[in-house]
Amino acid sequence: MGRVSQAQARENRQRIVETAARLFRERGIAGVSVADVMAEVGLTHGGFYKHFASKEALVAEAVGQAFEQAGERLTAESREDFVRGYLSPEHRDGAGDGCPAAGFGGDLAHGDFATAVEGYAQGVDLYARELGSLADVATLVGALVLARATAGTAVSDRVLEAARKSLIIET
Repeated sequence: MGRVSQAQARENRQRIVETAARLFRERGIAGVSVADVMAEVGLTHGGFYKHFASKEALVAEAVGQAFEQAGERLTAESREDFVRGYLSPEHRDGAGDGCPAAGFGGDLAHGDFATAVEGYAQGVDLYARELGSLADVATLVGALVLARATAGTAVSDRVLEAARKSLIIET
């Protein structure tokens, strides 16, 4: 095989980061190996180290990229539309493309990911600035985590509804 161009290398790196961010949110960081990510992207496990020094470096970049995408959605929508979409059954059931605060929070609390934690904190701070307060972020993320943990029960839908009511003032 020949060498890839710089443009192709950049594209491959981006695909690795996007795929890792999705898989980490779906299965947890510990539940996804470097080999899993590379197989999903269609590249060799050995090629990973041409892009990243370690899995921890990939985690940090995946967290940052996921929050960047979430921030774009957050700033593009009204607060009410964002909250309604965030606290929906579709978002609850779509962890892979869902909120990075809910998706990465538990893993980062239990791992050695200092660089990723810094990016996570910046993402949470962005949410707070856009939504109005850290309490609003805590309500959203907490409700989503509870709803996912109780998915398939009536409690799950009630959690989503209660959080929506607490964050959206009906007029």
